[in-house]
Amino acid sequence: MRAMARLMSLLGPLLGCWLAFVLGPAAQSWPGEVGAIHLLRPLLVQPNPGGGVKATATLLFPGSPSVLHSILTEYRKWPELFETRMRMAQVEEHEGHVLTDVYISHALLPGEQRLLCESQVLPGGGLVTDLKGGDFKQYHREWRLQAAGEGTQTRAEFELLVEPKTMIPDWLIAVAMERELTVHFRLVRQRALDRVTQER
Repeated sequence: MRAMARLMSLLGPLLGCWLAFVLGPAAQSWPGEVGAIHLLRPLLVQPNPGGGVKATATLLFPGSPSVLHSILTEYRKWPELFETRMRMAQVEEHEGHVLTDVYISHALLPGEQRLLCESQVLPGGGLVTDLKGGDFKQYHREWRLQAAGEGTQTRAEFELLVEPKTMIPDWLIAVAMERELTVHFRLVRQRALDRVTQER
């Protein structure tokens, strides 16, 4: 056990440098930039005491909650909303529940990681997704949507808990997750902006 701890303390800085090289710096967003993220509450990503990594944020998106809902429930198009390479192997809908079978290729993990989840619409507006199987110990994601700006915008409460089956330390996963979620939010916002523009 001590040998493992000593090994991780030696590998930590090297892994950090490697991660910075692989992922590169996160792209910056400036006020008014198309696709810029509007955070009402900062994106917070940190190791979860019960295992895994947890992320929370409150965002403001263009368009009504119905616009955001339509984007989040286009299950077959989920891979388009992420920078990380992934493929949707199956989408199965049954009585208000949607089973998605996704295979993810990530720089930190070997090969493809399977993520089998079930999603359902939240009564108050939004979507909750929970783990059903695959190569993860934990996966829970929530989008809670509320109308804002006289109904022309959407306030979104976001929460994500992820724990893959890996020996990679949580702090390293947290660094990668923060960057990837920043890109994810930007892509979701751009999709919403495009849809609002088309409806005018």
